[in-house]
Amino acid sequence: MAIPHAAPGMSVNLLEDGESRAETRTNALVKNQAFEAIRLVIPKGRELSRHQVEGPITIQCLEGRIAFACGGETHDLKAGCWLFLTGGEPHSLTGIEDAVVLLTIMFPRGGGAT
Repeated sequence: MAIPHAAPGMSVNLLEDGESRAETRTNALVKNQAFEAIRLVIPKGRELSRHQVEGPITIQCLEGRIAFACGGETHDLKAGCWLFLTGGEPHSLTGIEDAVVLLTIMFPRGGGAT
């Protein structure tokens, strides 16, 4: 089941009722000149290798558990945990359990979607 792109004022359920693990997919929720919000699905054992983005990010674990590595430390993020990173900071993450996270990327002035 795909989550639609959000419109201003639209409520979005990030943990769709009745959605099986096999149906759970990564979805871009909204992208504009200021930010992008993504429901990111990270299966157990999947690694997103070291990378960085220009703007600040937040990551909130909604379900499951991930290992989030940045600044020489690895943070154990489980459901309800939230983390903020400044722009340009290298990081990586690995699914410890099947996980769903909300990733928000803030774009520097003048960046982002067209």
